[in-house]
Amino acid sequence: MNEVKELLEKQKKAFADFKKSNDQRLTDLEAKGNTDPLLEEKVNKSNEEISRLEKQLDEIYKKLNRPDGTGDGVDEDVAAHTKAYGEFIRKGHDDGLAELEQKALNVGTDADGGYAVPEELDKNILQLMRNESPMRQVCAVAQIGGATYKKLVSLGGAASGWVGETDARPETNTPPLAELTPYMGEIYANPAATQMMLDDVYFDAETWLQQEVATEFAEKEAAAFLTGDGTNKPKGILNYTSVTTADATRAFGQLQHKVTAAAAGITGDELIDLVYMLKKSLRMSAGWMMNGATVAAVRKLKDSNGQYLWTPGLENGQASKLLGYAINENEDMADVATGNVAVMFGNYQRGYLIVDRMGIRVLRDPYTHKPYVHFYTTKRVGGMLVDSNAIKLLQQA
Repeated sequence: MNEVKELLEKQKKAFADFKKSNDQRLTDLEAKGNTDPLLEEKVNKSNEEISRLEKQLDEIYKKLNRPDGTGDGVDEDVAAHTKAYGEFIRKGHDDGLAELEQKALNVGTDADGGYAVPEELDKNILQLMRNESPMRQVCAVAQIGGATYKKLVSLGGAASGWVGETDARPETNTPPLAELTPYMGEIYANPAATQMMLDDVYFDAETWLQQEVATEFAEKEAAAFLTGDGTNKPKGILNYTSVTTADATRAFGQLQHKVTAAAAGITGDELIDLVYMLKKSLRMSAGWMMNGATVAAVRKLKDSNGQYLWTPGLENGQASKLLGYAINENEDMADVATGNVAVMFGNYQRGYLIVDRMGIRVLRDPYTHKPYVHFYTTKRVGGMLVDSNAIKLLQQA
């Protein structure tokens, strides 16, 4: 925690230096039409320092949230499964695993030569994936035990009316419902270790496997949840149709976007407009999403009173904010360039649903590439847009 406090102080000082240099840059630009290259370089270095400190803080927060792996509270069946699974990982011994699989909560498929990851290890992988993936941090997540999942969504339009004490109450119209089905796909990883590594008592095979798998899955998933085309993978937010039409008249399932005035720039007014395109009830838990380069650009923006729109998080665990809303940095978002959607604002918990098919399965392969033992790991996952009113896009001209 002392390290966190020290980094927060450094971030506060770096932002003060950045504001001083950037204010001078803007003054020179207004007065002379150009800026001193040395001053421009100083502004960029201060900006980079703020970003570096933010990343350090994020890494510390992630570590604090990771499961400790102590196994406290694990029941006897889970403990037995975990022990048997450790033998399977290290030596390939599968004695008793088939029977234990039937007791595991996360198994929903028949045995096919692979084995389900134990419940506790499965949870740890999902937690690590959440720490690695900006999409899992902000979107709703549901776990299913079957092959399909359907969600009913009300399209609104329920009728009502005023009546007197003794007036009749005729039947009113029922709002129509839409049935949504996620776009599912199977994601895989195939990490490898030598048998000597697995034999080494100092090498924690389960921890190594969960970290390798979590990193690979998180990177692939995060991109799919944002830009996936829905073919053997989730359909990403940015792959849904978007138009400039307002919520009241836009077709269900279409997102709303605002087009910027310039192809290679963003103004503070455009960001403010994007915020208020979202309904008040949805703004309560809303946030921004953009990549690091875009964060660096919007950090320089001011409002009409000369106040910076971006403010650093100066308290433990508090995210930096833009116009009072948290910024979720996602490197899968596009840069500020012609036609790109570089900024997204919305209530992602309401807008997008990630669906996990419970159970990660592993096939141990010691034969294909000797002396390496491969762990072919698979997981079914899906994603879909649930509320198209809950997410707004800023598209470059």
